[in-house]
Amino acid sequence: MKLAELKKSGHAPSLLASFLYFDISFMIWVMLGALGVYITQDFGLSPSQKGLIVAIPILAGSFFRIILGILTDRIGPRKTAIGGMTVTMIPLLWGWLFGNSMTELYFIGLLLGVAGASFSVALPMASRWYPPHLQGLAMGIAGAGNSGTVLATLFGPRLAEVYGWNGVMGLALIPLTLVFITYVLIAKDAPTQPEPQPIINYFKVFKQRDTWYFCLLYSVTFGGFVGLTSFLSIFFVDQYGLTSVRAGDFVTLCVIAGSLFRPVGGMIADKIGGAALLKFLFIGVAVMMFGVSTLPSLTIVTIMLFIGMMCLGMGNGAVFQLVPQRFQKEIGMVTGVVGAAGGVGGFFVPNILGTLKQMTGTYAAGFTVYAVIGIAALILLIVAQISWRKAYAIKEESA
Repeated sequence: MKLAELKKSGHAPSLLASFLYFDISFMIWVMLGALGVYITQDFGLSPSQKGLIVAIPILAGSFFRIILGILTDRIGPRKTAIGGMTVTMIPLLWGWLFGNSMTELYFIGLLLGVAGASFSVALPMASRWYPPHLQGLAMGIAGAGNSGTVLATLFGPRLAEVYGWNGVMGLALIPLTLVFITYVLIAKDAPTQPEPQPIINYFKVFKQRDTWYFCLLYSVTFGGFVGLTSFLSIFFVDQYGLTSVRAGDFVTLCVIAGSLFRPVGGMIADKIGGAALLKFLFIGVAVMMFGVSTLPSLTIVTIMLFIGMMCLGMGNGAVFQLVPQRFQKEIGMVTGVVGAAGGVGGFFVPNILGTLKQMTGTYAAGFTVYAVIGIAALILLIVAQISWRKAYAIKEESA
């Protein structure tokens, strides 16, 4: 039984610390998306501006993921996480006490990207504590910290009704401080932490074809998950006329599917292989997004988004079942690079939806495009598998 083995292996407090750090950081990272309707009301944003403002933290997270990934390999995940949480307090204070102009909002969004970069720290910490056959489950548990989006979408709008969106950013400092203290007390770096290398060595992963395969696949799974999480509140309000709080509830339901099923995806991938699972999931994503593009009733669209987000969440777990199998020593850097690609995908999703809505007057075009992207990801995966089989055959012959 995998869970029984998990208890005997590794370091449970560090796995818990990884989850908590990722969870609270993810909550903060998508906060502008959860509060997007209130920010839009204050600043009178157009559809394309709505997409941009919620996408800025996602894109910034991509940049910072590479930096934190390098730091994770050089100084260890524990020190890197402590530094990341300290920096994350800055945009929360800024948004709480100031945040009165669009320029300030852009800079707040950029700094919130540091919270999104927690991915590059939490997953390597979990990975290095556990053996290969438990990688999918361990990293799935740590990666389930993306459930922080549930906290943002469920409580963010409700608190904003009372305290305003600025006040919500100030309130977010409370759970962040509690997690910071807990992390300092229980987290430990694994004994398998590699020796620091010259910085140039970390960038050699870009020469590996598999790095790019994983980047593209994750840009679809994670990019879709975080991009939709950031934009769906706006979609439900614009398309179905829901109140901000009600829209947040529907988004929360969809986000729960992606968050809770990430460990399930990792566990199934451990049994049948990440690539085999991803084939079914990309088909599911394409079918569900095409269904959403027809803009059916609220009940039907919620079911489709729930299933689509579930497929994306499981896909995140499946991709990161594959990554440690190919990269172990460079797991921090590779996690940062692949995670950055996921963030880039997450930047484009709300921008595509917002821009095409402004151009065509409907959200149908944007969801159709994402359905096509799901099919393209399936084709890319098949190409990657052919490459992996050839590489394995050559390795077997040389042995």
